[in-house]
This record gives sequence, structure tokens and C-alpha cells, in this order.
Amino acid sequence: MSAPTRRPASPERLLGLARARRSRYLHDLEQLVSIDSGSYSATGVNAVADWVERRLELIGFDVERVRFPPAPDGRRTGDALVGRRRGALPESAGGRRIILAGHMDTVFEDGTAAARPFRLDGSTAHGPGVSDDKGGLLAGLTALEMLGELGADAYDELVFLATPDEEIGSTASRALIESTAKGMHYGLGLECARENGDLVIARKGVADFRLTVTGRAAHAGIEPERGANAALAAAHLTVALQALNGHWDDVTVNVGVVRAGTRANIVCPQAELRIEVRAATTADIRRVTRAIQEAADHPGVPGVTVKVEQLDLCPPMEDTPASRRMFGLARRAARSAGIDIGAAATGGVGDANLIAGAGVPVLDGLGPVGGADHTPQEWLDTTSVPQRIALLAALIISLGDIGTH
Repeated sequence: MSAPTRRPASPERLLGLARARRSRYLHDLEQLVSIDSGSYSATGVNAVADWVERRLELIGFDVERVRFPPAPDGRRTGDALVGRRRGALPESAGGRRIILAGHMDTVFEDGTAAARPFRLDGSTAHGPGVSDDKGGLLAGLTALEMLGELGADAYDELVFLATPDEEIGSTASRALIESTAKGMHYGLGLECARENGDLVIARKGVADFRLTVTGRAAHAGIEPERGANAALAAAHLTVALQALNGHWDDVTVNVGVVRAGTRANIVCPQAELRIEVRAATTADIRRVTRAIQEAADHPGVPGVTVKVEQLDLCPPMEDTPASRRMFGLARRAARSAGIDIGAAATGGVGDANLIAGAGVPVLDGLGPVGGADHTPQEWLDTTSVPQRIALLAALIISLGDIGTH
């Protein structure tokens, strides 16, 4: 099979195409921000999904729409979208498979879009979800539209994943994210860039634990010596676990919830601790897990036992040599678009963590520059839109063909 013809897509041309789309981008962004799409507003999220689905189909993607069952409490999220487009360069000839991921939900309740509608204050856009993540989601769609116009198809496959529940931990869509990411060569997260313009090269992973402390009840006034105080053991454990902070770089341990006892005149028979661990590497999460178990094995109160359960694990998006190579290509593309970028690490998690957990090198923060996420002050710098779209398009072109770098 002969290699496909590469059509020219110079940085100048990409930037020119992105600038020509700025007015339409702002019009479309206003439409998306005007839709209430909180994580549990299935109707609103699905309205955004309808809009994204139509746009993907217009630029030649085959779209699968995935509906999820209700959560155990009966609440329902919206649907997810998986758009796929085959390129002209198969993997056997050096073509790569790239997944772009953004989310359609926000943290805001129904009614917020009417109470705080989209507005432009000079070159700064405001509104619920304008930065997180409707601005990034739209940037990804616009970059793909430009590639289609240019005939830039030197890749094996592009996948566009739009999820409905990132703001609540992707509880419904996690399995879909992981299965869709498997087999991809590169992942690009469409969260907006940091306030200083940096991309995100690493996100901490999060592990949640529950410790159930079982003691023995006794009358606190008559025969306290017959009891085993679970509250006292929980206190010892809280001190021991908080003391783990500082043992490893980029690791935090937080005992966020402690519950114990029912009456002051009973030696406390049971207690519970909820713990969150954040770490930059899977190896560090394992180290802390072992340390938690060690503390639980020695609760410091005779007659008390402690059961450790790991309730959840969101894997870290690690800073790896592969992601550094991706960042090098992104930095080159950024300079061609007239900007310089750095690589940031953050303690926040997102869908990019799950893609990284599937073994895919990931860069995140590839949307326009924005900030104050999750607040009424959320903003997006519209002057950054053309450059960031051009950067994203150039990066997809670079990553799509292994022979180009």
C-alpha cells in the first residue's frame, strides 16, 4: 500500500484558519454555555451531547452514543459520545491512534445559565462552564474541523470522547473511558490551559480508604476495664496517618472523616475513618497503602481490630518520558503559533487520569486559557482561542505520523 499524500498544513495556515473561526467559536460557545448541564442534569447534558454529536457527524466522524443506567440512588447522568474517524495512514505504515477527551457536564445547578448568562467583558468570556470544559470541548471540535478541511489525514484513527460526569468522578463513564483508551497511542485532554498558559503533564492519583475500628463496649463508670475503646484507637490512627505527610514528595494523606461512639457512658465499641491519599505515582500510592495497613495492624489499644478497605482508586497521570516527548512536540507547535508554554503538574484529577491508567501517554490542558473553575467568576481568555486551536491541530498532525518525529 502506498503512503497517503501529505497535504501542507503550515503553522501559519493553521493559525489563519483558527483566527477565521474565532467569531463562530464565540457564537457556538455562547450556545453551549446557555445550556444547564450539571452532572445530574441528564436532560441538559444530553442537549449538549446532541449539539456535539451533530458537529462530529458534520466533520466526518462515526458517532456511538452510550447511555448509562441510573446510579444506586436513582439519579441519572447524561449520555457519552464516542466519535471515530479513520485516517489514511495505517499503523503498519507509522500511523498513530489518538484520543481526544473532554466533558459536557458542569458543577452548576439548573437555573445557573439563566441567572448568570454568557457574557463578554472585553476579551474575557464568562459563564457557567465557559472554561471547564465547554471552551476546551469546542476547541477540540474546531481543531478537528480544520484538519478535515485541510485533508490532514496522516493518522490511523482519531477518537473524540465526550463524557457526561467528569465533575462527579466519572462514576458512570469510567469503564467506557478505560475501554475506549485501550490501544490508543496518545491521549489529549481538552481541559483548558492553566491561567499562565501551561499545559498539564501530570495529575496526581487519588485513593480513598475506609478504616473500620472495632473495639468492645463496656459501662464507662462501672467496668471500663472490660471495654476496648475504638474512639481512642481512631485518635491514635488519625495522628499516625496524618504524620505520613512529608514522608514522600508529592504525597498527601488526609483523614477527612472520623466517626465514633453513641453515648458518653459507653466505652466506644466502633469507629470509622475516611482517608484520602493523593500521589504523583502509582508506586507512591502503593507505599502509602502499605503504611496505612501497617498503622491499622498496630492500633495502640489492646482488644481493638482495624479493617482497611480501599473504596476507590483514580490512577495518576504520570510525568513520563513519553509524555515529555509529546510536550516537546506541543512546545514546538506553540512556538509556531507565537506562544511559549510550560508543563505543569496538578493535584486535581480528571478523565485524563483514567486514560493514563490505561497505559496511554497523555497531555492535558489543551483548551484555551481559562480559570476560576467551579466559581461564579469562571473566565476564558478569548484572545488565546486561535493560538490554542492551532496548537492542538498542529500537535495532532505531529502525533498522527510516527515518521514525522
